Amino acid sequence: MDPPAGPEDPRAASNGDNSHVPKKPKLSFITDSQILEEFAHHQPGIARINNGSFGSCPASIIAAQKSWQLRFLRQPDDFFFNHLQRQIIHSRSIIKDLINADHVDEVSIVDNATTAAAIVLQHVGWAFAEGRFQKGDAVVMLHCAFQAVKKSIEAYVTRAGGSVIVVHLPFPVNSNEEIIAEFRKGLARGRANGKKVRLAIIDHITSMPCVVIPARELVKICREEGVERVFVDAAHAIGNVHIDVKEIGADFYVSNLHKWFFCPPSVAFLYCRKSPLSHDLHHPVVSHEYGNGLAIESAWIGTRDYSSQLVIPEVFEFTNRFEGGLEGIRKRNHDKVVEMGQMLAKAWGTNLGSPPEMCPSMAMVGLPSRLGILSDDDALNLRSHLRDHFGVEVPIYYQMPRDGHIGATDGDGCVTGYARISHQVYNTLDDYVRLRDAITQLVHDGVTCKMLQRE
Repeated sequence: MDPPAGPEDPRAASNGDNSHVPKKPKLSFITDSQILEEFAHHQPGIARINNGSFGSCPASIIAAQKSWQLRFLRQPDDFFFNHLQRQIIHSRSIIKDLINADHVDEVSIVDNATTAAAIVLQHVGWAFAEGRFQKGDAVVMLHCAFQAVKKSIEAYVTRAGGSVIVVHLPFPVNSNEEIIAEFRKGLARGRANGKKVRLAIIDHITSMPCVVIPARELVKICREEGVERVFVDAAHAIGNVHIDVKEIGADFYVSNLHKWFFCPPSVAFLYCRKSPLSHDLHHPVVSHEYGNGLAIESAWIGTRDYSSQLVIPEVFEFTNRFEGGLEGIRKRNHDKVVEMGQMLAKAWGTNLGSPPEMCPSMAMVGLPSRLGILSDDDALNLRSHLRDHFGVEVPIYYQMPRDGHIGATDGDGCVTGYARISHQVYNTLDDYVRLRDAITQLVHDGVTCKMLQRE
């Protein structure tokens, strides 16, 4: 049950008690003008086609967050003892149903996917340090794993004696089969010389480059090959692809809620499938609840602002204002980002970095080779130039040629740069036209990334 609604709470009834007031029937879905109002706080004049990095939070959710913050500040003792934990359980229950977990105890709410990775890799690191895993046994990960995950492996696993096998995935990519073949090779390397693969880390959606990975199929292969534990890093997943954790079958699965689920930053869920090992999972910030289970430990890591965890029910209500709810939003975003990506690729004479079915609500679009993107620094400089001079916010990815493989080409040479475009409910055609015209103008003016280095 929610805590008593304060006078600033928009859900409060006129008599201060809304617990028995029936909900009004929904007469219509959210309108375009209402969507504009929800995101009117976005900086004007910016083509914001990078929802994938930090997400977006509607005005009504920002207001709900402020309401929760004020409830705590008004009477923190009462809020702590009588309301906080019940509301976090309510939020966890909503997530449980969204991802089809068996029990709410399998769902913990944490700050972000980075925290979740630390929880899992700390657990694996202890197994190496305490001799339950042998020195040299392997953790397998994809080469495009998020940098924070790579650092957590370094901090917890390699330091304790584990080895790391990196699976290099092709890009551009044409099919799931290409990914599956490389993953099998990585597992074989991990088992070489009698070693065991103790953990496989699989992205559900890679970040840069952005590709939907066949997570369920890779988890199944891990089970067949005797991999002890599987962690799916799905930072972009909820609101972006369909999630059924029982169908996917991993031991651990994390997704941020502030990227594609409209929560304010920062909040994520970590699913841990019930097993005899569950009691040995702990939050890296140790507080009063240590030893009471990961979900309880995570619900209190000291005095802090928990409001981003508490607005999950309001966010769920927000998504249901759209036709088809969260799944409807997801499908429309996917269809639209593919349409916009194909429009851009046609204008620039390039291609998408993956087939449409391997794009989530993001797509990698090849940039003209005449821009001369030859390094990560070039990609960053171009991104900054687009922001500062054209009002376009979009990540740029540099694809280094590997093993003499030329990769994609356009009429002028090898395509080594890609724009990662996102589509969320607030985006319009004009956002992508602005990006199209900016790149077209740079090429027409003969601008290269080497010139941008001098700015």
